[in-house]
Parts: sequence; structure tokens; C-alpha cells
Amino acid sequence: MRIFGLAGWSGSGKTTLMTALIPELVSRGITVSTLKHAHHAFDVDQPGKDSWLHRQAGAREVLISSQNRWALMHELRGTPEPEFDELVRRMSPVDLLLVEGFKRHPHAKIEVYRPSLGKPPLHPEDPMVVAIASDETLQGLRLPWLPLSDASAVADFILDHHERDQWRS
Repeated sequence: MRIFGLAGWSGSGKTTLMTALIPELVSRGITVSTLKHAHHAFDVDQPGKDSWLHRQAGAREVLISSQNRWALMHELRGTPEPEFDELVRRMSPVDLLLVEGFKRHPHAKIEVYRPSLGKPPLHPEDPMVVAIASDETLQGLRLPWLPLSDASAVADFILDHHERDQWRS
């Protein structure tokens, strides 16, 4: 399973790019899953629903299933957050695992960068950043620049980065 990431500051457009990139890759016959890191508490089920009640009652894991999907929620209950590699091992195999966040983990990634946010770029300190996707052309850039609004160009870059002929089995 190939792993490729999108990293950047909050508000840079990572999720917007991800949601444009997924259908672009899928239309090319690439199977895609995603792994997203959140820096805050989040909830995937609704207060008052059965799965929420099960978790509130103290269940460590709650698996909910229907004819359309299943989801497994695991409560850490004070234990440390799993490492990146442990989370990846829990994923079903696909051609490409797209990672949003985990900007400090050493996997190849595109930095999503908007100068208007006023935040420093990540790429000077992260050798795993292999390209920059931005809404502005950046001067003096030593890495490939990709237009943030062009999911097709970003998909081309990712596929070329992982040698296009190795994607299909």
C-alpha cells in the first residue's frame, strides 16, 4: 500500500484538495483510503444515538453496521494515541492511502500552503515534503509547485512520484 500525504496549517485547504483529489484518483482506477489526524476532540456519532450511548457507558470499542457501511470507534480512555504505523496497519489494503495531517511523520507529502495565512512554510524543515501546492506562485522555490485548485495536476504528481506503472497489480 502506497502512502502519500497532504500537510499544512489549519485553513490552508488540505481538506478541500483532498476531496477534489480522491474522485480524480478513483476515476483513474486507483483505490484510495484516507487517514486524517485531528488535533482536537471529535465525535463521529450523535449524542443520544445507540452508538454514542454505548461509548458513554464505557465501551472501549463500538462497531456499528448497516447494509451501506460499518464503522468502528475505539475509545482510548486515557491510553496514548496510537502511532502512525499502528493506525496504518488497521487499514484495509488499497492502492493509495492518502494522509491528511500527521505533518511530522516521515512519509512523502505535498505541503498545502497559503501565504495569506501568515504562517511559515513547513518544507524548509521537512525533507519529506516533495512538492508545494499553493494558491499563489512562490518565488525561489526549490521544490515543484502545483496549483492548489488543480486536482488533476496534483494527482499526476502523486502518481508520477510513485512510478505510474506500479499502481495497478
